[in-house]
Amino acid sequence: MTPSPTKIVPIILAGGTGTRLWPMSRAARPKQFLSLISENSLFQDTLLRVSDRAVYDPPIIVTNADYRFLVAEQALEIGIEPGVIVLEPQARNTAPAIAVAALIAGADGHDPLLHVLPSDHAVAADTAYRTAVETAIAAAQEGRLVTFGITPDMPATGFGYIEAGPQEGNGAHAVSRFIEKPDFPTAQAMIAEGGYFWNSGMFMFAASAILEAARQLAPDVLAAAEGAVGQAVHDLDFLRLDADAFAKAPNISIDYAIFEKADTVSIVPAAITWSDLGSWDAVWRASLRDEHGNVARGRTTLIDSTDALVISDNGHIVVDGHKDIIVVASDDAVYVGRLSAAQRVGAAVERLKAHSQTHELTQSHKTMYRPWGGYSSILDGERFQVKRLFVKPGKKLSLQKHHHRAEHWVVVRGIGEIDVDGRTRTLRENESVYIPQGSVHRLSNPGKMMLEVIEVQTGSYLGEDDITRIADEFGRV
Repeated sequence: MTPSPTKIVPIILAGGTGTRLWPMSRAARPKQFLSLISENSLFQDTLLRVSDRAVYDPPIIVTNADYRFLVAEQALEIGIEPGVIVLEPQARNTAPAIAVAALIAGADGHDPLLHVLPSDHAVAADTAYRTAVETAIAAAQEGRLVTFGITPDMPATGFGYIEAGPQEGNGAHAVSRFIEKPDFPTAQAMIAEGGYFWNSGMFMFAASAILEAARQLAPDVLAAAEGAVGQAVHDLDFLRLDADAFAKAPNISIDYAIFEKADTVSIVPAAITWSDLGSWDAVWRASLRDEHGNVARGRTTLIDSTDALVISDNGHIVVDGHKDIIVVASDDAVYVGRLSAAQRVGAAVERLKAHSQTHELTQSHKTMYRPWGGYSSILDGERFQVKRLFVKPGKKLSLQKHHHRAEHWVVVRGIGEIDVDGRTRTLRENESVYIPQGSVHRLSNPGKMMLEVIEVQTGSYLGEDDITRIADEFGRV
C-alpha cells in the first residue's frame, strides 16, 4: 500500500454485544473476541490489518467499559500498542462512537484521515482489499465521506445494499441510494441488474469532514460526543467517557445519522473477501471446508455427514449420518439446528433470556476472563462451589475479603504467592491454604508459567458480588 501524505488513524469499533453465534458468543464475551476462523480473534485480526506503521498511526479503539481488559489483553497478545482505548458507559450505536473517535483524533488542530473498521467482521487483506483502501484514501483526501461496498456473491437478505452511481475522478463512485435489507426477490433482481453492493460498515474520511457533517446533519450526536469527550477521565490505560453526557446521544447508526443524508458520500465498490459472520452459516461459508462440505473444530468425529458445522469447546462430538446441521458445544451449553436455518439461533437466545433459570446462559460462560487471568466454574452445590483459577505470570488478584464465604485453595500447577491477613507464604504444586471468612487475602503468580489453583468455596452466599476490594492494580477498588 502506498503511504498517504498524512498517516491514517484507524478507528476500531469493538463494543458490540451480539449473541447470534450462541453458545460461543455471549454478552460477556461477544464474537469479536472469539477465534472463529483463525487462531486470532476477529478483534486481533482487525488490529493486524492496520498494523503497518508506515501507513497507520496506533488505533483508537472504542469499546464497552465491560470489555476494557479483554481489549487490552488481546492487543498485548499480538504486540499491538493501542493509541487510545475509549470506554463507552453504554451502547449508543456507531454514530456517537465514531463522533467521539473523530473528536479525539482531531484534537490539537490535527485533521487525520480516519479508517473506521468493525472488529467483528472477517476480511482478507488481499490485493482487492488494499486496492480498495488506496482508492478510499484518494477520495477521502478530497473531502468525501467514503463507504466500502462489497461485491455480492449471493442474494443475501440480511444486509443493507448501496446502489453505486457514476464513477468519480478519484476512482470511487457517487452513491445513488441506500437500500434497506431487501426481500429475496428484490435481492435477486438487484444482483442480476448489477451496480448494487453490500453495505460493509467500513468507512474512510477526514476527521474534519465527518465532524462537519455531524454538525449539520446530526447535531445532537455531536453535542453528546463533545460533552462525553470534554468531561472524560483517564482510568489506567483507558479513556472513560462521561456517562451523563454520553447518555444524551441518540442510539443511531452512522448510516442513518449522516451517510444517507449527506451529499458528499462516495462508495468504493470492491470484490473484497468479507463476511460479517452474523450467523453460524456465515461462519461455515467463511471457513475452509472438507470435500464433504464440513467444517469441524475441536474434538469432533464426523461420519457419513455433509454440509455440517461442528464445533466443540468441551467434550468429543460425534455426528453420524447428518446433512445441513449445526452442532456447537461450549463448556455449559450445546446448540443443535439446521445450517440452512441458522437465523433461528436468535429466537432460541430470546427464549433462554426470558426464563430466570436459563437467562445466565446468554450472558456469560462458565469460563470468565479477568485482567489477571480468569476462572472456570467446575461444580455448584448447596453452600459450596468449585472453581479453577488461572493466573498469568506476574499478575495478581485484588487484595480482598468476603463476608459470607470461606475458601480453600490447592495449587495444581505453577507457584503461587498467597497473602492471608498480612502473612505471606509460597505454595507449590499439591500444597494448599485455607482462607477463613472475612480474612483479607490475595493470590499472586510470581513465576514464569501459568498458575492454576483449584478453589473450593463454602458458605451461606457464594455470589461474585460478595467481594470487598481493598487494593487492586487494575483500578477496580
